[in-house]
This record gives sequence, structure tokens and C-alpha cells, in this order.
Amino acid sequence: MEQQQQQRKISRFVVNEDMISELPEDLLLRILSSLPTEIAITTSVLSKRWRSLWKMLPNLKFNSGYHHTFSENICSSLVLHKAPVLESLRVEVADDSEALDVGIWIGIAFARHVRKLVLSFPFQYKISVRFPVALCSFNNTLESLTLKFTILLDFPSRVCFKSLRELHLYYTLFKEEESVSNLLSGCPSLEDLVLHRLRNYDHVETLTIAVPSLQRLTIEDDLYGRVKGYVIIAPSLKYLIINGFDGVEFCLIQNVPELVEAKITKIFNNINENILEPLTSAKRLSLDFSPSKVIF
Repeated sequence: MEQQQQQRKISRFVVNEDMISELPEDLLLRILSSLPTEIAITTSVLSKRWRSLWKMLPNLKFNSGYHHTFSENICSSLVLHKAPVLESLRVEVADDSEALDVGIWIGIAFARHVRKLVLSFPFQYKISVRFPVALCSFNNTLESLTLKFTILLDFPSRVCFKSLRELHLYYTLFKEEESVSNLLSGCPSLEDLVLHRLRNYDHVETLTIAVPSLQRLTIEDDLYGRVKGYVIIAPSLKYLIINGFDGVEFCLIQNVPELVEAKITKIFNNINENILEPLTSAKRLSLDFSPSKVIF
């Protein structure tokens, strides 16, 4: 129903076909980029001018919407795509059964030199998707990677994301500590790291973040679990946000001389002392240790 409504809007928009066809291609692509890709593709029936226009879209986005041709549509769209560089690919999956071809999607996207990749899967308390490690041995174009919900990150050997600057992981699961090390050590340009964790379902007890290039780090730790703590080694770190350490035994922060701002909230139990000392050099420091809050 929603797709039909959007198609009708497009039809009304192109009533005066000649006027719209005279618009610059950059503007037409900007208009189409505001639509879900599957809707943008339907404009190909409007005229010869529009027939292949969608193939030059720099940004592609797909939402499964519970229809059975979802994976097929993604694969065919990526294969037909002709833009020199795929700026971004966003895929939101509503049901884990629709994610069976995730390795194919990522493989084609990497072949199309995708710069930003966002994958979102259903939130559930089981592993639904395994990130395809075979595709991570070398990539020099991906700049931003966002993964959301119960994706297993199993990296038995070091990956190579040479140009990756942003890595945002929301409730993904590392198989073991070695997987963390092999991922982070393979991102020599990483500047922004976001980790949201569900510790009751995580296999890593001590999570070590050793990234010389890292400038921004956000850690949100949800639910009490078996995690022991964190080790942060980031000499270029400028901005640090930590939220929700309950039951964490330690957080060792080493060598952060460039720290500009740190915001530490919802910290409980006995972690306070070992987290404070390295942060004293920060120009702006906000602390929310239950039951008190202090801003410097």
C-alpha cells in the first residue's frame, strides 16, 4: 500500500514530463536519492530519459517490507548499478530469513567500491547473521561501516579495511577477544568507533580497544553480565563517551594526552577510581557516578 502511494506521488510529480526532463541530471539524481531505491527504479517507465537514470544513483537504500523478492531486488539492483562509485548502501531487514544472501549483497557492494555500508537486522536474542569474513581480507574503499543487531563478528585472522574511518556496532556479537583484535588492528585509519553492547550475550570478557588513529570513542554497555572490563589504548583520542558500566570490574585507559572532552555516565560499583586518573587532562569532563554528578 505504501509503495503504491509513493508511486502515485511520483506520477503526479512528473505530469509535466518535458519540464522535468529538462532539469540537470544531478538534480534529478538528488530527487531520486530521497526515495527508497525500489521506488526510484519504478521511474524508469516514465520515459527514455528516466529509463536508466536510477542506475547512476550514488546512494542506494532498501527496506525489506516483508516481500519475498527483497533479496533478489537488492542483487539485481547492485548488478545493474553503473555509477563509478557507490557512495552508500543501506539495507534494513525485517526478518532474519531474508538475510540469507547478505554475503552476496556485501560482495557485490564491495566490488562496486561502496564507501558507506549500513546493515540493520532484526533485534533478537540469537545470532541471526554471520558477517562474511572472506570478504574482509582487503578493502581500500570502504570508509564507514554500521552494523545493527545480533550480527556475529568472527574474525580468525586479521582483516584489512585500509580506508575505514567510522565503525559503528550496535549490539553485534564478537565470537572471542581475538576477533576484536583482528578487526581493530586491520583498520589503520579508524577515527570514530561506537560500541553498544548487550553483555549477557557477548563472548568477550575483556574488550581491548587499541587503535592509534582513534579520535572518537563511544561505549554503551547495557545490562549486567559476565564482562570483566575494558582496556583502551588510543593516543590520538579526543572525545570519549562511556555510558552504563554496571558490574564492570575495571576500565583501564592508557595514554590519552590529546583528550579534549570526556563524558562518563551511569557508572556503578568499584570502577570509579581506575577510570578517573587518565581523564584529568581533559579540557571538559562530565562525570555521573551514581549517586552524584560532577562537571569540570
